[in-house]
Parts: sequence; structure tokens; C-alpha cells
Amino acid sequence: MSKTTLSITVPDVSALAKTIRRALDDGEDRKPGHVELLNILARGAGFRNFQHLKASQGAEMRLAAPVPQPLAEAEPVDHRRIEQVLRCFDDDGVLTRWPKKTQQQKLALWWCWSLMPARCEMPEPAVNEILKRQNGFGDHVLMRREMVDWGMMSRSTDCRLYRRTECRPPADALVLIHHLQVRIRAKATPRISNRPGFRPAPKPVPPAASPTSP
Repeated sequence: MSKTTLSITVPDVSALAKTIRRALDDGEDRKPGHVELLNILARGAGFRNFQHLKASQGAEMRLAAPVPQPLAEAEPVDHRRIEQVLRCFDDDGVLTRWPKKTQQQKLALWWCWSLMPARCEMPEPAVNEILKRQNGFGDHVLMRREMVDWGMMSRSTDCRLYRRTECRPPADALVLIHHLQVRIRAKATPRISNRPGFRPAPKPVPPAASPTSP
């Protein structure tokens, strides 16, 4: 079991030294024990004894203890907005049309954010290549610019290098990303195995009859 650490602040070191000296002088040749030394130090710091010091610091610790805060409520999810944005994507996760409302546009771009490599800088052509694969309405430049404006990506001052902003997407975006991932996995065709198929072992051929056999 861990011990509680107590500390004292001595306003006058000289007064503390005098208190210790008087206590040692009163004890003649006898050395004070551990508890007696604690009482001497406590009196030098202005307390009646060590128990008084301990009780006062316990009260301070209780006053300084953090007040428990209520648990944060779960972030609400707007399922209606998610369904509206999902209609803008095809089964391959391609954004076939640009949503009309600003919040829907931002939500759709979180999917593109999830496809960007994390923690690495990319030249502009590499970013364009990813966005072109996810763009079905012919304006990947708009998507790139909006991602920078929304803070999903950062861009160098010369506009040559881009980097994904590492953050936790909002709850709506996480649900949207999950739905699109499931949609793409469901459409994926089963992978053909390169392993050879099962072939039954050939039946053994009975030995030919001997000419001398009856």
C-alpha cells in the first residue's frame, strides 16, 4: 500500500532550527525517536504536532480534489443526412454528383479524406489521381480545394505538397465511411483461387492374369 506524501513549508528556517535545538537540549543525552522528530519538525513549521500537520494537509487534499464531471454525451448522428449523401455515391464509392447543401458536401468529402494516405506528404498529381478515381461529376479540383478549405488537408505555401490532417472524423462521417466500405465489399467479386481443384485418385488397375495360371 502506497504511503501518502506530506510536505511542509517553513516560513523561517532560523525558527525551525531553534525549535529543533531546544527539543534536543530538553532531551539531554537521549536521541529522539521517529515520531518525536516528526512532532519537532511540525512544530517548527507552525503546527501543534505531526497529527495537526497531517490533518491540515488532508483537508487541503480534499478541497483540491477534482470535482467529478458528468460523462460526455455521445455525439448525435444525423441518419437522414447520411442517407441523402449516400445517394450521391455509386456502388464503387464514386461520388457521382456534388451535393447541393454545404454540410452534405463536407460529409461526402470525409470519404475522400479516409482514402488519403496518413502521415505523409503527397505532390499535387498524387492527390489528383486519388480524387479523380472518386469523382464522377468531372471536377476533382473542386473536391481538392474544398478539402483544404475545410481543414481536412493542409497545403504548402507553393501549393505543391499536400498532407492529410490527422483527426477523428465526426460521428456522421464515421457512419458514412462504414456504409461505403460495406457497400464496396459487398460488390467485390470473390477472388479466384490459384490452387488446383480436387481430383480423385486413379483407380488401381488389376494385374494381368499369368499364362500358367489354371
